Amino acid sequence: MRSVTYSMGVSLDGYIVGPDGGFNWTAPDEEVFRFVTEGMREVGVHLLGRRLYEAMLYWETADQDPSLDDSMLEWAAIWKPLPKVVFSTTLPTVQGNARLASGGLKEEIERLRAEPGEGERGEGDIAIGGATLAAEAASLDLIDEYRARVYPVLVGGGIPFFPQHERRVDLELVETRTFSSGVVYLHYRVAR
Repeated sequence: MRSVTYSMGVSLDGYIVGPDGGFNWTAPDEEVFRFVTEGMREVGVHLLGRRLYEAMLYWETADQDPSLDDSMLEWAAIWKPLPKVVFSTTLPTVQGNARLASGGLKEEIERLRAEPGEGERGEGDIAIGGATLAAEAASLDLIDEYRARVYPVLVGGGIPFFPQHERRVDLELVETRTFSSGVVYLHYRVAR
């Protein structure tokens, strides 16, 4: 069965964006960027909320930007064809290889888990991006793995990586990695 993963950059004090809405402190260095790019190869479909979808729209045409280096072009080549499901009640349409969710989060994930594998990405993980969508998935007990890239910065508030008022969830450590920049990758599987 396909795993549902939640993976994002997070400050040491637990936020994906600071109180001012900024997240420039998550800009990865080359080593972290390569690691994230390789991880994206494991994804079969990406679920996004409206805000993250809009932030990622750049990558739909990034391959036309002559200033991009080879690693950024490689990311764009992985991201652009990746199937995406956008959860929004305000967007009338979406672009690229994306579609608006036709049902609730639980129904979409159940449908995606039941799909037979098709092609290169058919068996890949179901990735969730965005704290609001991940909080809903966590409350429905749909997340199988948490993959946090912890940045050595305290931002003092903002949007938390983990949902607030969450029930207890026991985790099993799968992998850790420390990068030369001080970023620490923590990969946990939900203990079932």
